[in-house]
Amino acid sequence: MHRLGHYGASLAVYSPVGFVLTVFGASDLAIVGGAVVVGGSMLPDLDQRVPFIPHRGPTHTIWFMLLIASAFAVTGLIVGVSSTGLIAGALLASFGAVVGAIMIGAHLLADALTPMGIQPFKPLRNDKYTLEMTRAANPIANYVLLVAGSVLAGVAFIAGSALTA
Repeated sequence: MHRLGHYGASLAVYSPVGFVLTVFGASDLAIVGGAVVVGGSMLPDLDQRVPFIPHRGPTHTIWFMLLIASAFAVTGLIVGVSSTGLIAGALLASFGAVVGAIMIGAHLLADALTPMGIQPFKPLRNDKYTLEMTRAANPIANYVLLVAGSVLAGVAFIAGSALTA
């Protein structure tokens, strides 16, 4: 998929997390997490700018997803412990891991919609996963993903806010 499709996929996958955070009164954190997920949604496609790394290669694997989730977890731990304490650090580490995993995982899911698909377990397994629903360059599919993700995120936030009040 292209940029707009990845934004939409990220919003769609993040929506349940945003909903739960909003229900528990952490709507600011929900919005920050959503912004980070959308803002980093194109990270796996940096492989197109780095020589010697094939597109949909190492940056399109669960190993990369785990690396990013771990980096976000460590960041959350450091920020939480330094500002409030160990419990806040553990909570922010968990939140960081979820945000990092969704950021990359949503990208992988969107790319799995295309005929090119992904090989998420490479180099351990060469299995290719694809739903062959649409080509990555299909503007209608990209806009549909963007609108669907935006609607899901909006509904999650509004419904979460309604349940909090």
